[in-house]
Amino acid sequence: MLKHVPQVTFKTRVRNEDLGGPNPFEWKDVSSDDLFKGKSVVVFSLPGAFTPTCSTSHLPRYEELYEEFKAQGVDAVICVSVNDAFVMFQWGKSQNAKNVFLLPDGNGDFTRQMGMLVKKDNLGFGMRSWRYAMHVEDGEIKQMFSESGYQDNAPSDPFEVSDADTMLAYLKNR
Repeated sequence: MLKHVPQVTFKTRVRNEDLGGPNPFEWKDVSSDDLFKGKSVVVFSLPGAFTPTCSTSHLPRYEELYEEFKAQGVDAVICVSVNDAFVMFQWGKSQNAKNVFLLPDGNGDFTRQMGMLVKKDNLGFGMRSWRYAMHVEDGEIKQMFSESGYQDNAPSDPFEVSDADTMLAYLKNR
């Protein structure tokens, strides 16, 4: 298992009202250090925006428990998916996500370096993230919960240990 999060640059989109018009967003590079340096962060990764388990359970529960994570000293809760910034933005809007930061790993660089990139060709998804969650302090991975059965073209999508309640229980008992 990795001891530290990979050093990558994420291609994100941020609102800039000075641009005006119907799409006032611009590209912004965000580094691993920007996200993790000097912070306590909960990260969860899932196969894809708009997919059933991710949309009905995984993201909503982290969003729901956000204040409880903050009460445990967590500075940020980040959802990583191998989707582009446009898809992640629209998914966040459709989910009414206000607290969880939806981080696009469009090229899969972070996910690959985490050792969590898998083929999901059997579903027509291409390369995606295996489902996992981790607690990171100042870039160091303190705890990781990875779903069982990691493999390319997995016949199922387990969702047992990367959920918000498992992470919160870990944080309360560390």
